[in-house]
Amino acid sequence: MHELSIVMSIIQLADEQVRLAGANSVECIELEIGQLAGIEMPALELAWEVAVKNTVLERAQRVISAVKGRARCLECHHEFDCHELYSKCPQCESYFSEIIQGKELKVRSLTVDDTINTSPKYSRICAPHADATNRRKP
Repeated sequence: MHELSIVMSIIQLADEQVRLAGANSVECIELEIGQLAGIEMPALELAWEVAVKNTVLERAQRVISAVKGRARCLECHHEFDCHELYSKCPQCESYFSEIIQGKELKVRSLTVDDTINTSPKYSRICAPHADATNRRKP
């Protein structure tokens, strides 16, 4: 189940951003997950539930945007929606295509709670296109 390692990478990224902002926790995290990214959503949900306990993401609202798959035919250059990695071009029926959208796995944004003097103050930290799959281990 690689979904657990993905969630652990997201937690690491959130920890870094909370620390950099001098905040306490994450209020909201927005994720972009492509339909062709190979992520099993039930497995991600289970991994999330277990992994975020006692972390900065424990109470965070999670918003997931699904990105539909799109490909470009390498033969006729037609762009089309696809639901599988190896989809046939609807125009020329070639299987030679490149995926141009739908493999994303990104943290779009984090909203952190940096409570000071018991009055909550919210900061939005954008991590544009932070790819959770490419996180390096220390």
